[in-house]
Amino acid sequence: MTPVGLDTLVSDMVSVSQNATVARSPGIAVATGTLLLLVCLLLVAWSHTDKNTVPGPSFFMGVGPLLTYSRFIWTGIGTASNYYNEKYGDLVRVWINGEETLIISRASAVHHVLKHGHYISRFGSKMGLSCVGMNERGIIFNNNVTLWRKIRTYFTKALTGPGLQQTVDVCVSSTQAHLDALRGANTEITASDSLGHVDVLSLLRSTVVDISNRLFLGVPLNEKELLPKIKKYFDTWQSVLIKPDFYFKFDWIHQRHNTAAQELQDAIEILVDQKRKDMEQADKLDNINFTAELIFAQNHGELSAENVRQCVLEMVIAAPDTLSISLFFMLLLLKENPDVELQLLQEMDTVIGDRQIQNGELQKLQVMESFINECLRFHPVVDFTMRRAMSDDIIDGYRVPKGTNIILNTGRMHRTEFFCKPNEFSLKNFEKNAPRRYFQAFGSGPRACVGKHIAMVMMKSILVTLLYQYSVCLHEGLTLDCLPQTNNLTQQPVEAEHLTVRFLPRKRGSW
Repeated sequence: MTPVGLDTLVSDMVSVSQNATVARSPGIAVATGTLLLLVCLLLVAWSHTDKNTVPGPSFFMGVGPLLTYSRFIWTGIGTASNYYNEKYGDLVRVWINGEETLIISRASAVHHVLKHGHYISRFGSKMGLSCVGMNERGIIFNNNVTLWRKIRTYFTKALTGPGLQQTVDVCVSSTQAHLDALRGANTEITASDSLGHVDVLSLLRSTVVDISNRLFLGVPLNEKELLPKIKKYFDTWQSVLIKPDFYFKFDWIHQRHNTAAQELQDAIEILVDQKRKDMEQADKLDNINFTAELIFAQNHGELSAENVRQCVLEMVIAAPDTLSISLFFMLLLLKENPDVELQLLQEMDTVIGDRQIQNGELQKLQVMESFINECLRFHPVVDFTMRRAMSDDIIDGYRVPKGTNIILNTGRMHRTEFFCKPNEFSLKNFEKNAPRRYFQAFGSGPRACVGKHIAMVMMKSILVTLLYQYSVCLHEGLTLDCLPQTNNLTQQPVEAEHLTVRFLPRKRGSW
């Protein structure tokens, strides 16, 4: 990727001089060629000192691409992206698997990429994506744009409109059922009815998997059996996403990843088959949910069985390792900011009272919405998005050739522009509406997260149901800053025993 202007001129001049050197007659003086070469070298040096030159590691005979790629492989995509933006600025050129890659944390450039249709493709290893069933299947990393557009319509229908209306009731019911089950199974209930040693991440994951099943699948499933398979699938996805092709030549490695991915694929296929049988045996289909729509599409030859399975799989895994971890981070931030917790409780008391929350009341929970937005800004689970240029373009004055990889480092962008306290957790950052170009928690444009509205509904409903009944008591020393984390495809806590918490019962008005 080169700046528009002088570099183009220099490359043309160098090209011309090389052709002239090949074609020149023996009579042309050597001095003339030498002078021309010196002029070209001076122009090249001048162009590379121009303020518009893209910063980044030096190529240096291929060493630069090797080192940058190694950093992405060993530290993770998110960690490496933050490193290069920190070192070189908000627009950096690196290489991933030999391909030029642009890391962007500048709001204007991020907004440009998100809003234009020639960036709706993502990048990643085809062999890696095939390993986890995502190559030209599903919606998350499907780079067959025509097929992706068709599949997106099924997700959009399920995640918006009428399907969104029942989400509050389902979320409240599921969260309450899991809290009740926790009380029934907990052997450390004290006289004050507190719950000790609660594995809060498992609780949240089980809850959101159950919600996803109720909304989009609708068959009996065993959450305890499914969750470890989801975890292994997600770990495999992170491991293979940008690996080189030769990595998959080692049969034992390839087989290990295939086995981990196949376990979840087989489990989802069983669930889809059960849904198909239920539909065939039903006298009347009153509730046509997401999976039923996909099965009808398969029956009409519009989707393959493999694509139906992958779509259901992606719908089921979307919440456990994004939304549930977002909720976990929110609970940590809430305990670090007791004044914010008090504001939330007072707002819930005013808006909801002693009733179960209703769909129309969600919009009135403005403090809750600011809290969620600030959590997603301050410590997001997904803090970057990956794209690929489908045609030549110019971003903030830089020429971006077709095929260039793009990493939009929105997590870093949220810490550098617009917000009044960018490096602090503060609800003041959302006292006024943040323009879309500066706050991209769910992305925007043609490939924005299609589930952004339902995700907000789910987070609000789960938090209200949990916080109204319990205060979360963390182990001493457990804070977001002290929490061991990894940042590859998403920011994840390193899970250990110290992540268990206590739930202390609340009484309305006692706060």
